[in-house]
Amino acid sequence: MDEKISIYCKNNKTRKEFTAGVSLLEVYKEMEVNLPFQPACVKVNNKTEPLTYTCYKPKDIEFIGVNDPSGMRTYVRSLCFVLSKASHDLFPDGKLYIEHALSKGYYCEFEIGRALTGEDALNIKKRMQEIIDADYPFVPYEDQTPHVIELFRANNMEDKALLLETVREVYSKYNTLDGYIDDFYGCLLPSTKWIYLFDIEKYDCGLLLRIPNRAAPDTLEPYVNQEKMLAVFHDLLHHQKAMGMDNVGELNRGIQSGEISMVVQVAEILQERKISQIADEIYRRFDTGVRVVLIAGPSSSGKTTFCKRLQFQLMANTLRPVSISLDDYYVNRVDTPLDENGEYDYESLYAIDLKQFNEDLQKILAGETIALPTYDFQKGERVYRGNTVQLGKKSVLVMEGIHAMNPVLVPNIPPEAIYKIYVSALTSISLDDHNWIPTTDNRLIRRIVRDYQFRGYSAKETISRWPSVRRGEDKWIFPYQENSDAMFNSAMLYELAALRKIAEPILKDVTQIDDEYSEAHRLLKFMRYFNYIDKDELPNTSLLREFVGGSSFKY
Repeated sequence: MDEKISIYCKNNKTRKEFTAGVSLLEVYKEMEVNLPFQPACVKVNNKTEPLTYTCYKPKDIEFIGVNDPSGMRTYVRSLCFVLSKASHDLFPDGKLYIEHALSKGYYCEFEIGRALTGEDALNIKKRMQEIIDADYPFVPYEDQTPHVIELFRANNMEDKALLLETVREVYSKYNTLDGYIDDFYGCLLPSTKWIYLFDIEKYDCGLLLRIPNRAAPDTLEPYVNQEKMLAVFHDLLHHQKAMGMDNVGELNRGIQSGEISMVVQVAEILQERKISQIADEIYRRFDTGVRVVLIAGPSSSGKTTFCKRLQFQLMANTLRPVSISLDDYYVNRVDTPLDENGEYDYESLYAIDLKQFNEDLQKILAGETIALPTYDFQKGERVYRGNTVQLGKKSVLVMEGIHAMNPVLVPNIPPEAIYKIYVSALTSISLDDHNWIPTTDNRLIRRIVRDYQFRGYSAKETISRWPSVRRGEDKWIFPYQENSDAMFNSAMLYELAALRKIAEPILKDVTQIDDEYSEAHRLLKFMRYFNYIDKDELPNTSLLREFVGGSSFKY
């Protein structure tokens, strides 16, 4: 007699018995779960698993659609697998690099011995559609790591082989698609037929892979021009390739060989050089009327430390910077606008007391001395502690905050008097040639570490708040980033290796019964690919010290 197991589905709050070894895809059909969009993966006891997962014991499950961040990650991984295979089928000797998110899609470079053309992009798209129509399954395998390394090397995937060598696990996984092997380090769809929408087109010197809209997955994400962002990434990748640190396997090898001190110092020098260049440009524009420097960027992008380091560079240019944080102009907590869930919306522009801020700003620019507020985050109130500010003849006002790029913030200042800087942690190092590291994950790990160490928040609380933070960024910050005069990347190619030792115990405090467990578990799995770097390797002026502690700056 076949053993029976009980499965509880959170989607429709229904429990039902199935034969042990049942696929969750079968469970989805039999329990008649109705999602607003196509399912992509499933949470099993709060761990994200593929729809092909088989159950041998009782489980709590929740099916996840493509409109959920976890579901969209599954969809995009599967789409990238198809892109990888199509590229290999058409250009067996070519080398595909899936680099980073850009323009609401993913930017890829493809080395084929000549310049890529629009016709190449069309041919790749056609081959991808043929693979999708063929309904090939994504087939998972697991084997002893030396065998998997040998397999990757035999298929000219040195980047993947090196990563597995430096992570040093006993067993490793990979997948096949119609005989083509690859790995995307997470859930995949059951088969290619589940991919229902995509586009790929020539973009700059590479390709842009376009994906379904995260909010409305039956349409493509709208194209957004991000030429400045692309230029920043090109610059970063150029320096990384020159250092031989293009992926995490190469980084781990540098850590194991004792070269990491050199890597840290070079990365810090490159950042300082960029800050110096920005300060030089502000100095040149000071003569033509620039008096206000606005520094914007999303949460945990390192705006505060960048602001402090920029001020030293401005002083070296004989200017006298005076700083203001927009955070100090938050309205009292009880007056904070509410989001669609009835919770305080701290990401809203109108969480700032715009009236008081602009009154103070006009007085400062007129040369008056004003009393500066300080926002007490514990009490949720603005207080005055005797701090004052006044501009001198060689002074520039430096202001940082998530809304600093929004033109509504400073409607009464002429554009020629403003220099705008956008700061973000644009993670350029990849796990391997086909697996990028999302900038969002980089910032979330930074915030988890900082919130725990300096603000008294658990990883559970930070993860719970993160979707609201992301919605606020999409609405209030990202639409204005290309309006900047300069872009600064605050991410270090080594930083996740330095954050790992601090982040792991914080993330492990999230328990399996917590809704946030699946995200904490995902981040822990992701970070295990990085070898450890002790934070003592970091200079006291490093931007990363804002999150790990030990900075020579006062916050």
